[in-house]
Amino acid sequence: MTTTEQTEAIRTQVRAYLTEELATPVADDLNIFGAGLANSLFTIQLVTYVERAFGVQVGTDELDEVHFCSVDAITAFVAAKPARSVA
Repeated sequence: MTTTEQTEAIRTQVRAYLTEELATPVADDLNIFGAGLANSLFTIQLVTYVERAFGVQVGTDELDEVHFCSVDAITAFVAAKPARSVA
């Protein structure tokens, strides 16, 4: 799978997750916090999802709305992180 295909697979999975959890279609560039669709409690759920679904670790210094505010932001964040090895 190419990098572009991997990125699009991440984007598709994140979009589906947000659409299901927020019970509304979510555009890739929609700021879910600015639109009032998500709050700080949802952020915890979202971070947990990202770690489990994509095998990445989110450091405390990365717990910033800028990384989790939209499908585009989450996709870029995940695509830039190395996946943890499964032993």
